[in-house]
Amino acid sequence: MRDFLGFGVVGNFAFHLEQAGEANTFALVKTTCDNAPKGIFPFYVPNAHNFLSNDCFDNNYLIMPEKTLVQAEPEVALRCELEYDEDGKVKDIKVKSFMAFNDASIRRDTTAIKVSQKKNFSNASKGFGNEILIDKFDSNGICQNFSIVSFLKNQNGFFRYGECAKLSEYNYFYSTLIEWMKVTFNTQKDYTVLEDLLSITKQSGYIKEAIISVGATRYEKAYESYFLNHADEISIVVFNHNKYSLELIESFVQNDTQIPDKSDISILKQVIK
Repeated sequence: MRDFLGFGVVGNFAFHLEQAGEANTFALVKTTCDNAPKGIFPFYVPNAHNFLSNDCFDNNYLIMPEKTLVQAEPEVALRCELEYDEDGKVKDIKVKSFMAFNDASIRRDTTAIKVSQKKNFSNASKGFGNEILIDKFDSNGICQNFSIVSFLKNQNGFFRYGECAKLSEYNYFYSTLIEWMKVTFNTQKDYTVLEDLLSITKQSGYIKEAIISVGATRYEKAYESYFLNHADEISIVVFNHNKYSLELIESFVQNDTQIPDKSDISILKQVIK
């Protein structure tokens, strides 16, 4: 996916921003309704002339900058195809697959002006699990059967890191998310912590392939203020909750069990460096 565009949706899961201490960051951003996402940020643009062109994907390690506080952000990412019109606006977004994703973010950085400056912070600041093909992106499709959960292994043991949640619990998902993203790509301007998205897609040369992370889920209460340490291990799992129990998924991760069926489980495991 090094030739893809990388974007993230922010504020698409209830109370995550509050847990992460980022709610005030978006105080000036107005939305059409209370539960609407706050916006879209870029985290990887191959042809950019700044830090966004830094190849930030690594599915084995997460490299933290020195003297910074970093949290993992467990979420689902969609592999999409963007379709542009003759004016360079996004006229359609086709979803091809979905996967576990870590949208790790720097916290408490008072020097960061834009959200993107907290995202692409090293050559290993993002990671994704194996792709699961999508039959149709609606409530009658495969995503309706999947949940996301995450785990932390550190010097004190093995713990649930992020709450287990169904993908359908995202504030905006399916057609609501797609329509919102199309409007946002075409109308979001450079304002406060967000960026002009049309200028970014233009700068990229209108790359069609994109990976779009759709929003970080909530942390378990005990870990909403936990910052990653060297040698920690974070695992993010998207799984078919009709086929696997949460207890079985936890056992798979804790015991490093080989994934039995990659069409039913997407897993990302990263060691913190």
